[in-house]
Amino acid sequence: MNARFNLERLQKQRGSTILGLTLDGSRLDGVVLRRTNGAVQVEKAFAATLSLDPMTNDAELVGREIRNCLTGAGVRERRCVVGLPLRWALTVHTHIPQIPEADVASFLQIEAERSFPCDVSTLMVATSRYQASPGEAHATLIGIPRAQVDSLEAVLRGAQLKPVSFSLGLAALQPPKSDASNGVLAFAIGENHVGLQISCGEGIAALRTLEGMIDTDGGQRRLHADVIAREARITLAQLPAAIRASVRRVRVFGPRDLGQQLTDELELRLEALGLEFELVTHYPAMQFGVQIPANTPVSPAVSLAIAQLAEHRTTLEFLPPRVTAWHQFASRYSSGRLQQAGIAAAALGLLVGGAFLFQTWQLWRLEKQWAAIKRPVRELEDANARIKQFRPWFDDNIRGLTILRSLAQAFPDDGSVTAKTVEIRDLGTVTCTGVARDYGALLKTVAQLRTVRQIPEVNLGQTRGQPPSIQFSFSFAWSEGGRNAN
Repeated sequence: MNARFNLERLQKQRGSTILGLTLDGSRLDGVVLRRTNGAVQVEKAFAATLSLDPMTNDAELVGREIRNCLTGAGVRERRCVVGLPLRWALTVHTHIPQIPEADVASFLQIEAERSFPCDVSTLMVATSRYQASPGEAHATLIGIPRAQVDSLEAVLRGAQLKPVSFSLGLAALQPPKSDASNGVLAFAIGENHVGLQISCGEGIAALRTLEGMIDTDGGQRRLHADVIAREARITLAQLPAAIRASVRRVRVFGPRDLGQQLTDELELRLEALGLEFELVTHYPAMQFGVQIPANTPVSPAVSLAIAQLAEHRTTLEFLPPRVTAWHQFASRYSSGRLQQAGIAAAALGLLVGGAFLFQTWQLWRLEKQWAAIKRPVRELEDANARIKQFRPWFDDNIRGLTILRSLAQAFPDDGSVTAKTVEIRDLGTVTCTGVARDYGALLKTVAQLRTVRQIPEVNLGQTRGQPPSIQFSFSFAWSEGGRNAN
């Protein structure tokens, strides 16, 4: 009795403290939280810049560097919850037809295999389901490459840490299942990017990372608020009308200086949408149902740790399942199972002769059946393997090539305007950067693009430099329905 009480007490003590970690490029942020009597306390908080890349350098070396950072910060906690970089995430959006609930999982599995640009078995996939309106069910499938998750696990083992959850920091800052998250466009300011999430109907309707949105000039960080606002408008325009109409608030998470700048700029540039804007820098007193110290700064690491201590399990879980040695032992040698095994062994000893004969007859019958269907089965397996290999690249409309052809035809033949990068997202949103010799040639190229029926509008971004080397960027949305499409 005393031994059982001490074991339960030890497990309770171990579960009351957690280390929250987030990895953003080379920056590692961490916090140690302890839960006591319905309240959480911040015991340690630290930030470090890693000299080694966790994805490319040796896991043991990176783990040793992280362990040195933790030791220097006085962190001894081993259990941790980790926020994965948002740029690792691949997203797929789909409409769920009116089918029985028992068939939804199979339908989403097929959608994942059809829509992700890689073999779905190489991804850790989480699903966020939501409803835009009664009877209109949708789902966002979020995939994280399994190889990157395995590499991060190896790094954490090298740092002598035990991960209990892998999730996304932005989803912890703005939990989609919370009532307060309904119709919210959330931004999270990172090291050199800005995360974007739209939540409604207890799910995530859009999830993006806007790379290169923050520059450092003379030690000062500067936001490209105009580009962020444009990307927000593009993202909203790609949503179904019912979901787009449900978005009523904008919440910005991040440092006060950059967060206030982004909030003011978005309020000015998105004024026509009639949205409410809020800068979130500190937690309310009862976030996640637990008492949080006043003036606790908002961060993904803190949100992940609080959610873990408050037992608010996230639906976006990317930690590969692990069966511990203790569970294997307990399931194999529990008292009830041991008795059943003894009875089964006794019965088997009495019937071993008859069972052997029955097995021999059954194997002979199955081998005969297999010989009859072996050839067509092999042919079906080969066909299925080819379908699985080429399915991610199949497209009836060859929209990607059509977009590239229209873009190439808009550029002048004399090379006065050249493209450096072309990014096509979801076969609908195109961003192009390049160099022009003069403004006239650039404007003529943009005007030529605007004559294409499938391009309703071309958004010319900021230009830099002087002739004959003017750096430019522009973006547009490709619509198969043309200018009159909704």
